[in-house]
Amino acid sequence: MGEIKLMKGNEALAEAIIRAGTDGYFGYPITPQSEVLEYLMASKPWETTGMVVLQAESEVASINMLYGGGGSGKKVVTSSSSPGISLMQEGLSYIAGAEIPILIVNVVRGGPGLGDIQPAQSDYFQSTKGGGHGDYRLIVLAPSSVQEMADFVPVAYDLAFKYRNPAMILSDGAIGQMMEKVEFFEPVPRLSDKEVKARYSWATNGKLKNGERRILTSLDLDPQKLEDHNHHLQEKYREIEEKEVRYEELQCDDAEYVLVAYGTSARVSLKAVKLLRDKGIKVGLLRPITLWPFPTKTIQNMVEQGVKGFLSVEMSAGQMVEDVRLAVNGKVKVEHFGRLGGVIHSPEEVVEALEQKIIGE
Repeated sequence: MGEIKLMKGNEALAEAIIRAGTDGYFGYPITPQSEVLEYLMASKPWETTGMVVLQAESEVASINMLYGGGGSGKKVVTSSSSPGISLMQEGLSYIAGAEIPILIVNVVRGGPGLGDIQPAQSDYFQSTKGGGHGDYRLIVLAPSSVQEMADFVPVAYDLAFKYRNPAMILSDGAIGQMMEKVEFFEPVPRLSDKEVKARYSWATNGKLKNGERRILTSLDLDPQKLEDHNHHLQEKYREIEEKEVRYEELQCDDAEYVLVAYGTSARVSLKAVKLLRDKGIKVGLLRPITLWPFPTKTIQNMVEQGVKGFLSVEMSAGQMVEDVRLAVNGKVKVEHFGRLGGVIHSPEEVVEALEQKIIGE
């Protein structure tokens, strides 16, 4: 058994960042994720592992620092919350276009605009559909516990480097601020410069002996070459969709109705499933762990196995519900239930929504 601590979600994430062999964290404080930077500064990992921790002058600066650090083959990460993530979108599109592996964490707050500092899930579109310009995708992992805030850090790094693609951990203010027990994985040592050079032939870590320069850029002024590059990216995305879908099914084996929810909404929905089962209604919970790639085939299989309807439970006006509808393709009823602006729904509200929106009609 690994080391067990009682921690906030943001603190568990920060501890996992250190333990995962991270080379550099570049961030900027914003509620409700400021504890990430504060914990890293207090831990002083530069004294033990040599990891760099830097408060950048802005979110725009931090994402471009990740461009440079990730481009040299190093494990680099930033964290922020909704408005800060918006500021990073141009750099994130550059990074995706240049195929640079980085980790970005969004502890979502209510919006639009500055909104408030309460938890929300209204950044789903931004995260899964490409918040910046151009055709690109992020690998998006959605934790629903403090434990997963820690566990998903090495998973996200592995996926980012496997596919040379940015990966995101999409959390929210509730999971970032709540305290739970966490069992940590054993620390992983940082790779040496020699190991990075041997492992990542694409990385820009010095001019080659033959004088060749490695240039990682998203710029290509030749339309045909850029189209070829886009086809390459789309082929990579199809491979990710085929191989990297992650989800959890809870009491779905005999379910006639299914709640689809992630993050904090999944925690609430799990209690709603119990309340509905107590009333004799056969309901299950599908919790997407990867929001992209989305568990489309799983939902399609549920429809074929006789599920009569789906309720997408979100702390938003309805975003993930579009992916649920696409998967169902009109074969059964799909509805959305959400609370907005940082309000968290109650299990009883979810029960009522399922009964009125799905079962009652």
